[in-house]
Amino acid sequence: MKTMDANASRVDPKLLELLVCPLTKGRLSYDAEAHELVSERARLAYPIRDGVPIMLVSEARKIED
Repeated sequence: MKTMDANASRVDPKLLELLVCPLTKGRLSYDAEAHELVSERARLAYPIRDGVPIMLVSEARKIED
């Protein structure tokens, strides 16, 4: 089984400043525990795979109340 390097799942803070939600164009917050970028406004969480944010609405997880 392949172990994941802790640095591979981190997002560069400069990149986070540039990225916005593709749906709302709003800011994203980084959830380090879930390895996701969260758009509170759209109620979506975008996955980060191998250190690469997947900024597709179709790949995002809906945030339930």
